[in-house]
Order: sequence, then structure tokens, then C-alpha cells
Amino acid sequence: MPRSPAASHHAGMTIEQARQVAAVLERPGAHLTYEVAGDGPAVVLIHGFGLDMRMWDPQVGPLADRFRVVRYDCRGFGASGPFDPAVPYTHAGDLVALLDHLDIGEAVLAGLSFGGRVALQAALADPARVRGLALLDTVLDGVPWDPPSARAMDEVARQVQEAGVLAGREAWLAHPLFAAARERPDLAAALAAMVAGYPGQHWLGQDPHRKTRPPIDVLEGICVPALVAVGERDVPGFREMSAVLARRIPGAAYRVVAGAGHMVNMEQPAAINDLLISFVQEASWTR
Repeated sequence: MPRSPAASHHAGMTIEQARQVAAVLERPGAHLTYEVAGDGPAVVLIHGFGLDMRMWDPQVGPLADRFRVVRYDCRGFGASGPFDPAVPYTHAGDLVALLDHLDIGEAVLAGLSFGGRVALQAALADPARVRGLALLDTVLDGVPWDPPSARAMDEVARQVQEAGVLAGREAWLAHPLFAAARERPDLAAALAAMVAGYPGQHWLGQDPHRKTRPPIDVLEGICVPALVAVGERDVPGFREMSAVLARRIPGAAYRVVAGAGHMVNMEQPAAINDLLISFVQEASWTR
């Protein structure tokens, strides 16, 4: 059944941000809650794992001054809520369906971590729809996680198995990926608020996502402008993932963001806003 995005989803937003157009797209087995702001070339913002579109609050205003900004909660996250585990899907398919729904022919896709993986998958699934890729601290399957981060992931799984999703959320917030953000109480609170809304179906083995070709196998075939950015304080595994992306995507720009950990857009919003504005402007007039 259609539903309105929960009011709590907008907690902490500015008055201007709260005026964005919020709506729900029904999909087989799920629905996608999304927001649109601004006008101009389209850019889609894709959140990290266990989080939701609120992580992009610092970017929406500056970007919407120049572009049509779409942000959404991926299937199984945030206000999009739980999905039907019996209905197969892909995140790339959901993203393309959202573009269709909004009558967007092409867009720059900007994703962080898990969101960067979704952006890559969409670019490979339907390259004609992608004007450019902004890959922030992006996960790249096939590049090993550093041992402390891998052990922390194992701890999340252990906590879920032994004590349930609530314990898994606590273990996820304690992961080294969020170490730099945890140093700031405002960011720690924002992350906790988002993770509190994560249903945890992926942890429970309830995710019917179809298998897709690993992006690492075909990075050299990406033919759109690409920006790869990573926080200098991110965990070693993700710094290496970003380095691999920058080396292997033809013509990719590579930026290391000073003073930032994994949540680079929240920790250093001014730097990321400048990078994204410049990149989206350039990508929107290329090709």
C-alpha cells in the first residue's frame, strides 16, 4: 500500500530542505521513498549501507541551487522500509525505474560506499542513462577489506545471530568505518538516527537481490566521466578500493579529502560540495 514518508525521516532538516518534494514510487515487492529539489541537469544521491537519504542533507541545498537533485532510500533502508523477501530485484533496476518515473533521461550518479556500488551497477546495467559517476569512499567487491574492518563485520554478523538486529545496529555503529565521524557528537547522533531505522533484512539473509556481474571485472569499460574521492582517514581497505577505481576507470579524477574519514560528505561537506558541483557541471556538458 502507498504510504507517506514518515515525519521522523525529516528530523533535523532545515525549513528549506523540508519543502522538497517527497513521494513514494511503488515497485514490485517494495516501495522507494524519494525527494526531489531544484531544477537543471539531474544528479542522483545514493546513501551508504544501513543509512538513508538524510546523510545527504549537507549537499542538497548547494546542489539544488544549480541542479535537479534526487535522493532516495534504497529498497530495505530508511523510509523505504522492509521489502518482500520473495520478490527478486536489483538496486540498479530500482534506480533506473526511479529515473523513468521522474522522466529523467540521463543523470549523474553520486554514491557513497554501498551507494557507490549501486551507482557502478546502474552504469553497467544501463550506461545510456548515466552522465557521470561520483564515487565517494566506494566499496569495490574483489578488493580485500583490511583485517580490523573485516573483523568488525564479523562482529556485526555475530551480534545479529546471537542477539538480533538491535545488537547488530550497535555493532555497525561501532565499526571502524565510522570512527572519524564518531569523534563529532552531531555526526554520531545523525548516524545513530539513520541506523535506528534500518530493518536489517540483509543481515538476516532475507535479501533476494539478483546476482550481477562484479564491477571490478569491467571497470575499464566505463565510458562516462568519473570522480573518485576518498577521505584520508578512511580505513585502509576502502582507501585501496578507491585507488583501484581511480587507476582502472579510464580518465577518472582522483581526490583525497583532507581531514575526512569514511563519511566524507558529512565530515567535510564544503569540500565535497565543491567537488560535486564542479563535477556535475562538467559531466552534464560532456558527451
